[in-house]
Amino acid sequence: MKYPEDSELMALMRNPAQREKAFEQVVGKYSSRLYWHIRHMVLSHDDADDILQNTFIKAWTNLENFRGDSKLSTWLYKIAINESITFMQQRKPNVAIDDSDLNLANTLAGDAYFDGDETDLLLQKAIQTLPAKQRMVFNMKYFQEMKYEEMSEILQTSIGALKASYHIAVQKIEDFFKEQD
Repeated sequence: MKYPEDSELMALMRNPAQREKAFEQVVGKYSSRLYWHIRHMVLSHDDADDILQNTFIKAWTNLENFRGDSKLSTWLYKIAINESITFMQQRKPNVAIDDSDLNLANTLAGDAYFDGDETDLLLQKAIQTLPAKQRMVFNMKYFQEMKYEEMSEILQTSIGALKASYHIAVQKIEDFFKEQD
């Protein structure tokens, strides 16, 4: 399905009579992208679904506050990232967000929604060894193929820092794979 441009969706959402239908189109347009971004952070299908739902609920309830200073996609990614971080912090209240979570990656093997091969599983395990910020940057660049400019706006980090973070993440993942050989 071809969705309207974000500017058109925003104009429709400002009209109370069309707000709900326009928001349904926003959900349709961004659900898959946001789901996979979240899924790469939390790995579990059920958790990713819950976080995605919370993301859209938060967007809907805060729609009146969205001034359009950033792109609609940027705003939604910020909400999704914040919801993912909140979820991870609540899941492990006594552990720092940057700590590794290899056990979470190990649960992928039994996940009915995970259809990757052994290399995919190893990649997910490697990603879980990264600190949260590097994990986010890696996921956004590698899986979402985002430009550094968009990542900079979402994460409010300089492009140079993002490039360095991505480079370090790639190096750590390569090292992880070398250790597995």
